[in-house]
Amino acid sequence: MLSSVAAPSALLPGASPVPVHEASAERDRQWWRSSVIYQIYPRSFRDLHGDGIGDLPGITAEIPALAELDIDAIWLSPFYKSPQKDAGYDVADYCSVDPIFGTLEDFDALVATAKKHGIRVIVDLVPNHCSDQHALFQAALAAPENSPARDMFIFRDGTGENGENPPNNWQSHFGGPAWTRITNPDGTPGQWYLHLFDSTQPDFNWDNPAVHQEFERILRFWLDRGVGGFRVDVAHALIKKSGLPDWGGRADGASIEGFPGHEAPMFGQAGIHDIYRSWRKILEDYDGDRVLCAEATIDPLDRLTDWVRSDEMHQAFNFAYLHHPWDAGDLRSTIEASLKAFDKVGAPTTWVLSNHDVVRHVSRFGLTGGHARSGDGLGPEDNQPDHVLGQARARAASLLMLGLPGGVYLYQGEELGLPDHTALDHGHRQDPTFHRTNGERLGRDGCRVPLPWTADAPSFGFSSTGKAWLPQPEEWRGLARNLQALEPASTLSLYRTALRLRRELSLGHGSLAWWPEYDAEGVVAFLNNGVLVVMNMGTSSVELPAGELLVSSAPEAGRDGFLAPDTAVWLRLA
Repeated sequence: MLSSVAAPSALLPGASPVPVHEASAERDRQWWRSSVIYQIYPRSFRDLHGDGIGDLPGITAEIPALAELDIDAIWLSPFYKSPQKDAGYDVADYCSVDPIFGTLEDFDALVATAKKHGIRVIVDLVPNHCSDQHALFQAALAAPENSPARDMFIFRDGTGENGENPPNNWQSHFGGPAWTRITNPDGTPGQWYLHLFDSTQPDFNWDNPAVHQEFERILRFWLDRGVGGFRVDVAHALIKKSGLPDWGGRADGASIEGFPGHEAPMFGQAGIHDIYRSWRKILEDYDGDRVLCAEATIDPLDRLTDWVRSDEMHQAFNFAYLHHPWDAGDLRSTIEASLKAFDKVGAPTTWVLSNHDVVRHVSRFGLTGGHARSGDGLGPEDNQPDHVLGQARARAASLLMLGLPGGVYLYQGEELGLPDHTALDHGHRQDPTFHRTNGERLGRDGCRVPLPWTADAPSFGFSSTGKAWLPQPEEWRGLARNLQALEPASTLSLYRTALRLRRELSLGHGSLAWWPEYDAEGVVAFLNNGVLVVMNMGTSSVELPAGELLVSSAPEAGRDGFLAPDTAVWLRLA
């Protein structure tokens, strides 16, 4: 229901919006430039098999609920055949469905059902590494050194008198060395293989044309089944610098003093771009405007845009935005830098606040005392978030994000306002990061807990048997979807309203101009297609200009002509 704001102050005399990003009518036809894509983590979405692990039929059953969010596509995290050492990112067969998730027929049914509701299905592609159970790696282990089978992966002799030391000093993202030594068929110590992640995830050798051919086959397999595109995992890591030199910086390639990320020898090598140019050509052989999205952890933003030039990827995740602190100046700078950088190459900017690898933004924004742990999760021994504060800020941040021009990625459960499970008992943890670091890093299990669908059902409706591969916190009962669907002030209702208005008002295809009167007040405010988006990140209320209140992050926000701290509104100006 639209309501009017009392008429407070107008724009300051002489002040005018400051343009940053202009809309382009010529590009409006390309759906991915303004898309809303909803990430599904299959094992935690909905379980119809009753084994405690979400499955493809469970996703298909809830497509109508997702359609109510006015999304353009769903992105499925890996569902391929896998030993599940890293929740499916260790792929044993790229062209089959793991039985825990269903069958290829289930996948086809999912695509067909989604299509009926106007929703595309994007799948996760993991080209940097596979499972050590993959047939190609098993063949490499059985083959002699310097054989074609070995050359599909990165095998090297060790250093030291008897090759007892790794070939270089690279470290795994999950902790420990990035190299593992094999044992030859005759029982003698053999070569070492590279794995930037878990030891069960050997890296492919992308210097080998046979690897290129294999993945082109995989792309066409899924395109032929009707997928709308691919989210490419660790898209910046495929090619390694010749000679594999030592690296003294971070394992993930993020810049630190003395070791800028652009010098990391395992990331961002120039040859990667030829791979994606060839993939783009494959996608263009198919109708329906299929897309490629890069998960590329690259800084600064000007370097990230190399992945989304006109003949490469369509989108790249904006991690600078995902990690922004609760600070108005920092957020404004990140938004402006993002738009300007991506505009230079004619690509849309993407916005995201949560995913399966980070602490959910409800919990992040509720941390008032900082996060001392160096890892990527929160546990019961850590400073606990202020849930009420986190909810308020997360709702405001989500509303602001949905008002930005460009593409948006949502992570399952954020429309319910789910926090991380920060009290998860360590005995339940399955993330390889936790085990490889002996608990020093908690890993990502806290943001991957199964969703609550029905408050009074076993496992909150996730599974009819009450099983769940990770336990759900009791406080999630009040956040169950069935309760929120009936509550006009719920987070689910906020998302539904904002996403509907975003489409109706063409905000994704819009422009952005800063609203200058708030520059020094801890407020982020911009004009997009006639809608003023205002978020108060400061400590005191601010006066709003006259206008029609379209949607607010809190029930009373903006209704008296003032905007309280930690809230946001959309106004149609008078």
